[in-house]
Amino acid sequence: MKKLPLFIASVLITLSTNAQKYQLASPDGKLSAEIETGQNISVNLGKEGHSVVKLENLFLVADDRADKDARLKVQRVIRRSVNEVIKPEIREKASSFRNTYSEMEIRFRTDLAITFRLFDEGLAYRFSTSSKDSLIIYRETLNIRFENDDSARFQSSKSFSSAYETPYEHCAVSNIQQGKLCNLPFLAEKENGTFVMITEADLYDYPGLWLKGTGESNLTAVNPPFPKTFTQTGSAYGLGQVKETYDYIARVKGTRTYPWRIFAVEDDEKGLVSNNMVYLLASPCAVEDVSWITPGIVMFDWWGKHNIYGVDFKAGVNTETAKYFIDFCAGYGFRYFLFDDGWSPRDNILETVPELDMEEVVSHARNKGVDVMLWVIWQTLEKQWEEAFNLFSKWGIKGIKVDFMNRDDQLMVMYYEAVARKAAEMKMVVDFHGAYKPCGLRRKYPNVLTREGLIEFEYNGWTDSDNPVHHNLLPYIRMFTGPMDYIPATMRNSTKSNFRPVGDYPMGQGTRTHSIALAVILSSPMTMLPDSPSDYYREKECTDFIAKIPVEWDESLLLDGQIAKYTILARRSGDEWFLGAITDWDERKINLETGFLAPGRYRLETIEDGINANTRAEDYRKTESLFQAGDILKLELASGGGWVARITPEK
Repeated sequence: MKKLPLFIASVLITLSTNAQKYQLASPDGKLSAEIETGQNISVNLGKEGHSVVKLENLFLVADDRADKDARLKVQRVIRRSVNEVIKPEIREKASSFRNTYSEMEIRFRTDLAITFRLFDEGLAYRFSTSSKDSLIIYRETLNIRFENDDSARFQSSKSFSSAYETPYEHCAVSNIQQGKLCNLPFLAEKENGTFVMITEADLYDYPGLWLKGTGESNLTAVNPPFPKTFTQTGSAYGLGQVKETYDYIARVKGTRTYPWRIFAVEDDEKGLVSNNMVYLLASPCAVEDVSWITPGIVMFDWWGKHNIYGVDFKAGVNTETAKYFIDFCAGYGFRYFLFDDGWSPRDNILETVPELDMEEVVSHARNKGVDVMLWVIWQTLEKQWEEAFNLFSKWGIKGIKVDFMNRDDQLMVMYYEAVARKAAEMKMVVDFHGAYKPCGLRRKYPNVLTREGLIEFEYNGWTDSDNPVHHNLLPYIRMFTGPMDYIPATMRNSTKSNFRPVGDYPMGQGTRTHSIALAVILSSPMTMLPDSPSDYYREKECTDFIAKIPVEWDESLLLDGQIAKYTILARRSGDEWFLGAITDWDERKINLETGFLAPGRYRLETIEDGINANTRAEDYRKTESLFQAGDILKLELASGGGWVARITPEK
């Protein structure tokens, strides 16, 4: 990790009384945190003199502690400020991030401490302990108090066993029923339009954070308990889920830090898209050599294998189909081909199905400049750990997609890091499915290129949940935490009225242009395409355009957008800009200003909704023209429509 020089100022304060109040201001002075310690720790987070959210009863309950009052007697307070630039190894969003904050660490007379960091973009805090002995953490307490008119958008779950793939709900915070489990990220909106995003970062060797409704305008924090027994029978997809638990959440080393709790504060949607707190609060890169980590586009055979046509072999999980995919990848410069579910018995990843010669396929891919990835069920990988990684390395596999974890208790969080670390040792990239939200693991292990944790394209096979309204929620909620494996750019498109869920031949909701624009709008340095090569060969003009879209970016800007309604996002790679615009089911006419461009004359290449896109979603038109920076571009988006452009300086 490369950094510019930073300035650190430390102040040591010794205090003799128990109840104390402290003030912390953001670097730009707009955010303030009033912190009070005494019988409890509480925080009033404000913006320009107005309270935004109140945090109460911050505490870490461990087994060998005296009463809370004794633990919260302050010994000293340390302050510092940081102003630096972080350059990420993988440019998922930008080539650099500004990391500027004011920090206050409060050390208590016991071995407990709490650290607050106040950025211009929000507040984060974390606990730390310095015990010689190991600890059992029974719970970590936090009450979050909103105002009566504050609303929220969030996913909920009936239990801690979750694939994190439920639709986003929208209601007043006070209408979240008592006991209802809400997973993160959790986006609150105040009556004046201010957003408060709640999530976490630097989650290692500890359970994930959830929120629980109270039936009032406040929420309580809760963590999955430590597992005792697991499911061992039934479908291979569901093995290893928690059956019984202990009455505590974690067993930890006595000296350590705990995850950051994030409360980002943004005035508008642009702030939500530009906020980088999750990445900035994560642990620095632990991989010495990252030169082998290669982002790229992935073709995979799960949906597409049943829909190949115009070939002289039977499509399926077999050598011929794999070579067909690989040849397509090579022709378009796509980096990866992924064998998804079906390449091996689900309970044994040390052998392939009879129709597949893995060594022949990987050799063919190597000669074509394409890397091969394998899908695995997490528990099968865990049971065959050393043998599987060694075999995959022998075959020449360059990445794995690990699926169906559906948990974020401490043991599962530890499993994620073990996979990331082992894959890095074997020089393999990782995609997590059935996965909880990103918490910064990708910074520590940049080979973790993407993960699920959202309703994505596959849901069109059995529900109507993956619709244009949902697409206009993802950039502002799920994408806040990190890259997401959405699987954009289908060539099978539908209007609202003619959409049908079809399990083995899914179509995307929205227009052709909408689906391609998602490849620009939704961030993922490993972008999977859903259709078969046959479909993309047929739609050569669109495929040629998709092949030009990078997966790493030097700059990202939300030009305009309103959550759940429409999004216009610009991304730059080198001297090229790509713009994506999408709308919900409402048609829109948009005047797009181009003042973000450097002065000069530019070539504009677009794919736009066709004149009949409202009735035939596949209808599009491709245009090329010249324009001057600062000109107004006129966009006309159909219902569920879109607009996507490539902008290059005129040579």
